[in-house]
Amino acid sequence: MDVAVKQSGRSWRRAILLLLWALFAVLVGQIIAELGVYLGSLAGISLPLNPAVGLTILSSVAYLLTLLILIGVPWILKKRATTRKQLGFTGLPTWLDLGLGPAGYVIYAIIGNIVIKLIAALIPGFDDAQAQDIGFQNLSMQYEYIFAFITLVVVAPVAEEVVFRGYLYGRLRGHLPLWVAMVATSALFGLAHFQWNIAIDVFVLSMVACSLREVTGSIWAGILLHMIKNGIAFYFLFINPSFLVQ
Repeated sequence: MDVAVKQSGRSWRRAILLLLWALFAVLVGQIIAELGVYLGSLAGISLPLNPAVGLTILSSVAYLLTLLILIGVPWILKKRATTRKQLGFTGLPTWLDLGLGPAGYVIYAIIGNIVIKLIAALIPGFDDAQAQDIGFQNLSMQYEYIFAFITLVVVAPVAEEVVFRGYLYGRLRGHLPLWVAMVATSALFGLAHFQWNIAIDVFVLSMVACSLREVTGSIWAGILLHMIKNGIAFYFLFINPSFLVQ
């Protein structure tokens, strides 16, 4: 009994450390990327003058740094390699992945809308319509839309799924019960978005994506779900914003 209790305690401590480590990697990756831009400007080296292109480069570098910290530092310090299986890359996408991705979006959209409306009804002052600050503003040129699309619909979904439903959830599943690992991963994913209404929305998204990983054994369906979600948001925000006018 004592051995089981000790093992359980170690698992919980490791899980908490994993959560803190993932949060640290996300924050530090962003800080280093922005610091690099600042130091570059002091040295006379700047990102492209166009804000959309610059934001795409900054976001991509921040995501890459986050992954390098998450995976590289443990390997360098303790030779703890992260396997493709732990990241949720067990092979190429299957027909099951391609089918469950859109199905997962429908489930997420329904549950997310219900949860947001319930919280808005129960908590006075909760702004369920607050827009997320995605950085891309005042786009006018075609190539600016292309860079915004690449960042929001391709780079962000892939990178965030690898970090959260890949690395973090894959690691937590070795230390925590299923539902606890799902909730912990989703809570941290929501916290990383720094807006209450967005945090709740992506919490639901993460719960569905974690479920898809459990069903398929990979993160491909979650990536597709995330891309569909961001792609639809991109359309309403940039391609046909008149739909948002009430």
